[in-house]
Formats: sequence, C-alpha cells, structure tokens
Amino acid sequence: MIDDKEKQQDSVEEVVTSGVEDNNDTDDYEKICFLCRRPESKAGKMISLPSNIHICADCMQKSFDSMNNVNLNYNDIMQNMQNMPNISMIDLSSLQNQAPQQKVKKKPKKKEKEIPKTLDIRSIPAPHKIKASLDDYVIGQEYAKKVMSVGVYNHYKRVATDTMDEIEIEKSNMLMIGPTGCGKTYLVKTLARLLDVPLAIADATSLTEAGYIGDDIESVISKLLAAADNDVERAEQGIVFIDEIDKLAKKKNTNQRDVSGEAVQQGLLKLLEGSDVEVPVGANSKNAMVPLVTVNTRNILFICGGAFPDLENIIKERLNKQASIGFKADLKDKYDNDPTVLEKVTVDDLKAFGMIPEFLGRLPIIFTLSGLTRDMLVKILKEPKNAILKQYQKLLALDEVKLEFEDEALEAIADKAMEKKTGARALRAILEQYMLDIMYEIPKDDSIGEVIITRGYIENTGGPRILLRGQELPRLEAAGN
Repeated sequence: MIDDKEKQQDSVEEVVTSGVEDNNDTDDYEKICFLCRRPESKAGKMISLPSNIHICADCMQKSFDSMNNVNLNYNDIMQNMQNMPNISMIDLSSLQNQAPQQKVKKKPKKKEKEIPKTLDIRSIPAPHKIKASLDDYVIGQEYAKKVMSVGVYNHYKRVATDTMDEIEIEKSNMLMIGPTGCGKTYLVKTLARLLDVPLAIADATSLTEAGYIGDDIESVISKLLAAADNDVERAEQGIVFIDEIDKLAKKKNTNQRDVSGEAVQQGLLKLLEGSDVEVPVGANSKNAMVPLVTVNTRNILFICGGAFPDLENIIKERLNKQASIGFKADLKDKYDNDPTVLEKVTVDDLKAFGMIPEFLGRLPIIFTLSGLTRDMLVKILKEPKNAILKQYQKLLALDEVKLEFEDEALEAIADKAMEKKTGARALRAILEQYMLDIMYEIPKDDSIGEVIITRGYIENTGGPRILLRGQELPRLEAAGN
C-alpha cells in the first residue's frame, strides 16, 4: 500500500512539473480550452489544471452553474460522476498520456501602420521637385502643375512653421476649372500620393443643407478623418478635394429654397476659412449612436474642381462687349473657335455663373486646365509611368506575349477619342473595345509570341499582325471588328 501511495505522489509531481514546463514554453503557441476548443486569443485567460489541461472562464462558470442548478443527492452525484468520463473521478496519470495537445500556434500579428511624424519644413519637397514628380504621371497642363506645386509647397510650409512669429500666413485654397477628362482628379490623387498625406475626395452633388436628405457638409471632413485612420492630428494636415463644385451654383428663376446650391456654398464658408467642426467617426451623418470628434480645418488644404459647362459662353459674352461697328472693331465670332478662352476667366464670370462672392473669396488661387489635344492624347497613351498601353502590355506579358502599337494606330485611337469629347476617359473605352477579341483569342494559342496593333485594325479595315514565337514575318491578320 505504501508503494502504491508513493507511485501516485510521483505521478502527481510529474503532472505538476509538466504544467510548470508548459508555462515556460515560447510564445509561438497559445493554450486552447479543453471543453470548447477555443484558443486563448478568443476565449481569454485560461485556468490551468494538472495533466496539461486548460479551461476557459466561460466553460468553468457553466460547469459551476450546472452543478448549482441540479438538485441531486450525494449517491446520485457519485453514480453520475462514475458514469461520466473527463469529470472528476479520473486517473490523472492515465489522462496525461491521452490528453490531446492543448496548444495551437499563434496567428502572426498584423504590423501596425507607422504614424507619420509631424511635418518638418526640411522634408517638404521644393516646387520644382513636386512638378517633376507630377510630370511622370500627368501629360501637359504645365501651368496647372506649376500653380499646384507652389500652392501646396507654401501651404505645408505654413503648416510646418505654424505661428513662428507675429506674421500669420493665410491659407491658400484652390479652384481648378477644366473640361471633363482633362486630369483634375488625377492631379490631386497624384499630389496626395507623392506627399503621403491623407486625401478625401468628395462629390459636391450629394451635399445638402443640414436637415435635408443627402450628405451633411461635415461629411467632407468625416471622409478625411477616415482616410487618416481616425487620427485627428494627421487629418488636420490633409487635403480635401471637392469635385463637381460647379453643381453648387445658384439656381436661376426659382421660388423654392436652394438646399443643394447656394445653401451648401454658405455652409462651406467656415470649413474653407478654418473652424472647429464636430464630425462623426465612421459615419456620414450625426446621430446618438455615433461618437463625435472635433477637427480643426485651419490647416486643411481645400481644392475645388469643376467642369463649369457653358462658362465659355459667359466669358465670350463679356469679351464681345468690346465689339462694335468699324474697321478696327473686334468681330463677334472672334472667340468662337478660341481653344484658350477658358483661361481668360475672371471672378466676375464665376459670379455670373452662380458662385457667391463669399465662396470665391475663400478660394484665392483660381487656375484653369486646358482641353486635351490630339498630340496630348497620344502621349497619354504611352508616356506616363502607368500609361494605358503599359497596362495592356503587362497583362499580355503574363501570358508571355509581346504587345506593340504602331504610331499610326495610336493616332487613330486619339482621333476617335477626340470625337467622343470626354477627354482621357475615352482612351480607355476605345482600347477596351479593340482589345476584347485579342485578350480572348490570344490565350488559346501558345505559339503566338507577339501582337502588333495596326491602324487598319483601329479603323476596321484590317487586323492586327500576329507573329509566332521566333518568327519575324507575320503569320496572319485577324479579321477586323
């Protein structure tokens, strides 16, 4: 009998020591509950028992609750416990060898995003460097890129220096005017990516006065806060681009309240100038279930953009007032075919369009983007770092097929894009149309090594030249569309 007791004590000591060694393991594994099989990362802190058994607090509480709710006498309890394994009347030494592994490997933790440091005046790139970076992605628009580079450079110098002395630098918000597809949004996106600052792009068409159906004006700042991962300090140094700003023009000859036009312009005045705004976190509208944070818009750069249709007619009307009768008088149709008429815009023209003077006064930098010409469209196709042609060449290169475009084919694509009058967006639509059959047929034949897009294929009078691998002469010409 004494020998049996000594053996039991030895086995208990082995169990205890195994539990101690278990606690000294590396952090690569985590404990799992013996009953519900949940890991410690989900179930919480585990209760360690002998025989390398771990139970979570929930399962332990459920066990206690079940014991309190059952009203049985002692004999029934003992009889049930003898019939039920894994409860109490268990030989722990035998269970030690049968218990499954109570650890699972921990999932690797996601790397936390590095919070950028406060802006340093020395880390701000000079205007010529900002413009050089924009040149890699945006074709043409030299004046617009120059204005934006200087404006952004001065703005972030103002943010970095804050109030160094008694001279306080005012904020220089921007208003860009240009036809659709000329690169307004793309310029702002590229600029924010180069500067590594949070960017929020809002659509002015969805904004309405507070209390009406639509997005509140504060939702613009809420989007910026979301882009900054809810970091208020970082959001206060970001850029907000409000697109389609021309849709906020005052409605003419209306007796109804203008809740999505002039009222929104007036609501944006304090945001543009700089004020403390309470915005909801993770939502576009305020309600009792959403927490609010205060964001100061004093150091947020606002860039507004719009196509301003029919603004040319207002400019021409102002310029044609100088026309009169006589040999040296200007003709009334002098500016009808002038492609640069938009560059002659003034604040008075924008007021006549429907923008209120208080709104324009908070956008001191006003500049225009020119419409895209045929030569600019050809350059957009092939020169930028992420040009459309390079994207298709990459797609076919994954199938080990080389894609080339003849210069005449590029000119034909540009001519078709000019007819659509939707700017650079037309290039993608045209290429999608002509590349559909090629992207569908090429993967069928592994012997094809190169595809050359010709002008005849674009003009539907021929087909692309297809070369076999290792061949230099064309094998066939696919039928045009």
